[in-house]
Amino acid sequence: MESPFPILSTAILLFFILDPIGNIPLLLSILKNVDKQRHTKIIIREMLIGLFILVTFLFFGKQFLSLFHLETEAITISGGIIFFVISLKMIFPSPNGESLFTTKDSDEPLIVPIAMPMIAGPAALATLLVLAKTNSEHTGELFLSLIIAWILTAVVLLFSPYLYKLLRTKGLSALEKLMGMLLLIMSVQMFIDGIRGLIPTFY
Repeated sequence: MESPFPILSTAILLFFILDPIGNIPLLLSILKNVDKQRHTKIIIREMLIGLFILVTFLFFGKQFLSLFHLETEAITISGGIIFFVISLKMIFPSPNGESLFTTKDSDEPLIVPIAMPMIAGPAALATLLVLAKTNSEHTGELFLSLIIAWILTAVVLLFSPYLYKLLRTKGLSALEKLMGMLLLIMSVQMFIDGIRGLIPTFY
């Protein structure tokens, strides 16, 4: 009997990858020179654009992988390595805390850098490619997991000014490191699963 697809745990994984907590300072920095009354509309618009990009990769990721003849185990292992690197950056962030996407003018951001790469970044797209390849028979459940993770991310980003006032920089940093630790454990498990899948091919 086939085990049910873990929708909630997959949604949590995607939420970690989207990393809205870690993106709060960056988002506030991007929007600091924009009219505050426009913040909510901008965030919702960029979130919808980011969702469109993510869904596109989810449903067409299989064709992308087939084009390059990539095997499931290779995708799983490489995904684990990607998550490992991301988790290390979450646990040990850059000492200067600077970002390449901080804007210095009052122009409203469009697609870049909020929708992409903040929401639909390389890590999120790579994650969906991995999940689409390894769970090709559960596309509907994957889509539901993505929607849950996206909604949670949208809520966090929409309330980012209030969360920043509540937790401050140190609180956000501690929360992001905790998420990084959990993601680190998941990345090691993915690597183990990939190696386990390759072992029968050696005999």
